[in-house]
Amino acid sequence: MSASSSVPSGSPVPSASSGASGASGSPGGSLVRRLVQLYAGLALYGVSSALLVEAGLGLEPWGVLHQGLAELTGISIGVVSIIVGAIVLLLWIPLRQRPGLGTVSNVFVVGLAMDGALAAVPDVHAYGVRIPLMAVAIVLNGVATGLYIAAKFGPGPRDGLMTGLHQRTGRSIRLMRTVIEVAVVATGFVLGGTIGVGTVLYALAIGPLAQFFLRVFALPAPPAGSTVVAGSSSGGAILRP
Repeated sequence: MSASSSVPSGSPVPSASSGASGASGSPGGSLVRRLVQLYAGLALYGVSSALLVEAGLGLEPWGVLHQGLAELTGISIGVVSIIVGAIVLLLWIPLRQRPGLGTVSNVFVVGLAMDGALAAVPDVHAYGVRIPLMAVAIVLNGVATGLYIAAKFGPGPRDGLMTGLHQRTGRSIRLMRTVIEVAVVATGFVLGGTIGVGTVLYALAIGPLAQFFLRVFALPAPPAGSTVVAGSSSGGAILRP
C-alpha cells in the first residue's frame, strides 16, 4: 500500500537513488541499524494499511486504488499492491530514476505484510472498535514512514514516479502529487475502493506525523571531521512507500 503524506513543496527532494549510496553504512548510523529500520518500517507500513482496511472508514489514496483493483480481480489487496508497485517501478525507466534497496524492498514487503496482517486480524463491525482502529492505523503509518525514510535506502516506487515527473516536466512536486493522487483515488473509487472519513483524516494527519517520527528515528549526526559523505536529508523526502 502507499501512504499519502506531504511535505511543503519547497522542501528539498532527494533523487530516487539518494539512499542507496550508503551501502557500507551511513553518517553516524550502522548498516545493521539502517536495515532494521528499513524492514521494520516497511512491515509496519503494511500492518497499518491492513488496519485501515479492517476499520472500513476510508483508505489512503493508493490504498483506494489497490482495494478497487482487488475487488475487480479477486486478487488479495497485498498482491495487488505488489503488482502496482512493480508496474510503477517500471515507469522509472523512461523517467531516468534509479531505485535503491528500499525502493525494491518496498514493492514486496509492504504487500506481504499487509496480507499477513489481514489474515491475522479478525473482522470488526462495531464503530466503537473501528474508529479507534482507524486512529491507531494512521499513527502507526506515521511511525512506519519515519522508520523507513530515516533509514535512507531510497524512496518508494510511487514517490519516485512523482519526483521523476517533477524533474522531467519542471512542474512542482505538489502539483504532480495532486494530479496523480486525484487520478488514483478516482479510479480506485470507481472500481469499488473505500473513501471515507479515514481518507480525509489520513491526508490531514500523515504529513505532521511522518515529519515528527522522522526526527525521532533520524540517524545520529556524524562526528566532527568525519570523512563519510552524508546522504540527502530524510526530512525532505516525499513520504510514501
